[in-house]
Amino acid sequence: MKNKEKINVQGTEIRIISGKNEDYISLTDMAGYKDTLEARVVVSNWMSSHYVVDFLGIWEQFNNPNFNRMEFHTVRNAPGRLVLTPKRWIELTNAIGIISKSGRYGGGIFAHKDIAFEFGTWLSPEFKYLLIREFQCLKEQEQKAIGWSAKRELAKINYHIHTSAIKQNLIPVELTPQQTSIIYASEADVLNVALFGITAKQWRDVNSDKEGNMRDYVSINELICLSNMENLNAVFIGEGLSQKERLIKLNQIAIRQMQVLVDVENRKLLN
Repeated sequence: MKNKEKINVQGTEIRIISGKNEDYISLTDMAGYKDTLEARVVVSNWMSSHYVVDFLGIWEQFNNPNFNRMEFHTVRNAPGRLVLTPKRWIELTNAIGIISKSGRYGGGIFAHKDIAFEFGTWLSPEFKYLLIREFQCLKEQEQKAIGWSAKRELAKINYHIHTSAIKQNLIPVELTPQQTSIIYASEADVLNVALFGITAKQWRDVNSDKEGNMRDYVSINELICLSNMENLNAVFIGEGLSQKERLIKLNQIAIRQMQVLVDVENRKLLN
C-alpha cells in the first residue's frame, strides 16, 4: 500500500492509502469522529454485529478468492454474543477488505472504500454523505492531475519529433555540438514566443525563484496548444519555411487554438 492522501470530514482528518488500483480508508481516523481515545473499540463494536459480519462476508466472497468461508460461518454462527476485532477477523477468514497496519504514525485499521462507507453509515448518515463527497472530490483532483501529466508527456514526445526535424533540415553535419544546441534553443523559443510571448531566458529572468522551466507552470489548454504547435513547426521546417515565417504562422495558430479551447471550457461551465 502506498500513495497516502488525506481528506477532512467535519473536522476529522482521514487518511487514505492506495494499492493495486484500490483505495483503503482509515477506520481508525473515522472512528475518531465518535471517540478519539478508543478508536479500536469503536471499530470492534461496529464489527460485533451479525448484519456487519454478513456484509463483510459478502464483500469478501465477491472480491477475495482466498476467503475462508468455513471460518466465516464459524464466526457468524458462534453461540452467545458476537465479539469481533479486525485482527481476529483477518486471521480467521483471511480477509482483505480490512487491513491492520502497525506503526505509531502510519498505522491503524484501514478498510476498502466500500466497507469504509458502510462504517460511515453506522457512525452517522451525515458523516457518510460528507465522507463520500470529499472522497469523490479527491478522486476528481487526481484524475485532473493525471490528465495534466499525460499532456505534459505528450508535449515532451512531440518535442523529440520537433528536434528531430530541426536536425534533419536546419543543422549542417559540420556544426559543433555547441552550435547545434544554439539552434535547438532558438527553435524552442520560436514556440515560446509564438504561444507565451517571451523566450525561456526572459521567463527565467523574471521567475528566478521557481524550479523547472516555463512549461512546467502552464495550463492544460496551453499544453494542448503547445503539443499541436510542435508538430506543425516540424512540418513547416520540412517545407523549408524561414524562422520568421514560421513564427508568424505559429502565433496566428496559437491565437486561434487558444480561443477555441477557452470557448470549449466556457461551454463546459455553462452546462
